[in-house]
Amino acid sequence: MTGVLEGIRVLDYGRFIAAPWCSAILADMGADVLRVEKREGGEDRWVQSVTDSGEGGTFLQCNRNKRSLTLDSTTEQGAEITRRLVARSDIVIANMPAAGMRASGLDYDTLRAIKPDIILASATAYGEGGPYSDRIGFDGAGQVMSGAVYRQGLPELPIRTVVPYADFGTALTLAIGVMMALYHRDRTGTGQHVESALLPTAMMLSNAHLIERDLLGIDKPRMGNRGASVAPCDLYRTADDQWVLLQIAGAPMFKRWCRLVGRPELFEDPRFADDDLRWQHGDLLNDLMADWCAQRTKAEVLAALMDAKLPAAPLHSTQDVLDDPHVAAMGYLQRVPFPGAAHDVPIIETPFRMSGTPGSIRRRAPLLGEHTDEVLDEIGYDPGQVARLRADGIV
Repeated sequence: MTGVLEGIRVLDYGRFIAAPWCSAILADMGADVLRVEKREGGEDRWVQSVTDSGEGGTFLQCNRNKRSLTLDSTTEQGAEITRRLVARSDIVIANMPAAGMRASGLDYDTLRAIKPDIILASATAYGEGGPYSDRIGFDGAGQVMSGAVYRQGLPELPIRTVVPYADFGTALTLAIGVMMALYHRDRTGTGQHVESALLPTAMMLSNAHLIERDLLGIDKPRMGNRGASVAPCDLYRTADDQWVLLQIAGAPMFKRWCRLVGRPELFEDPRFADDDLRWQHGDLLNDLMADWCAQRTKAEVLAALMDAKLPAAPLHSTQDVLDDPHVAAMGYLQRVPFPGAAHDVPIIETPFRMSGTPGSIRRRAPLLGEHTDEVLDEIGYDPGQVARLRADGIV
């Protein structure tokens, strides 16, 4: 089946997550994405190594469906290769501060001088135009500076999440912007610069906390796994030393929960008249639920909660996820072979599904420079010229 973005060419200078995951989504949808790396490989290639040759798990996820070209773009010959690549491309994606973009010849003015309708998609830590714009930062910077980590964790210890949601969220917002820019270009013939950043993405995801603080002048305390605005809500330990999540919101759910735990009178108790009041008295409700769960196995707890139509879920280990029958039935993880991996690698599918033009994983992440000769041939270099470029350390 033809991908909806077939014929779109993308130059990917991204590293780590924000830019590479954006370009991976475009690649899933049929775009020809070329990852341009230093001759020794981008540093993100080797983080969290899981293969014999050193590629990391996040690299394998974020770089499927791409080709790899190694290039020293600081040389005159390398700059010429870059110009030829830009001239035939639709989109350039990178994540680095503006100064680094200019130094690499990847700033918007330089790119559109080569290709007037080019779309530049850039991801940064803080966004361009402010006092922090020249700073570098990873996902954690967005988390801790958004106010979210201030509100999460234990009473005595703020805790950032191990899941890099600011990075992946920035990738998704950048992909949305790129698609809007492509749509605009199709209508007008004009390219543009699309920007996304870790800090505003993290602020978007935690905006309600900022609104609450601004309008009500309060910051609710850190409460571990308990709910920030509703109760009962927590992870509860079961009799067989497992954990189950329950989140109750709204009067109908609360009424069903009261019946389930044998305390129907709580529904008429003025202390629990709405979600805010239930949160304020959440210790009592959470303690009741904790006691109820402690007398039952995980299977018994989940069965009862599901029968009562209450939103509950088991705490999965990473192995539990790999073994989950729903994950298997839905095909959320695609098994993709990779040289040097112990066996086929479980790679998450395209994070949305389309009935007519679905995304797909057509090829594994590339080995370092795996497609260098192929790409150079496409832009007019003959085998002798490629051999000289290799001998000179350009590719």
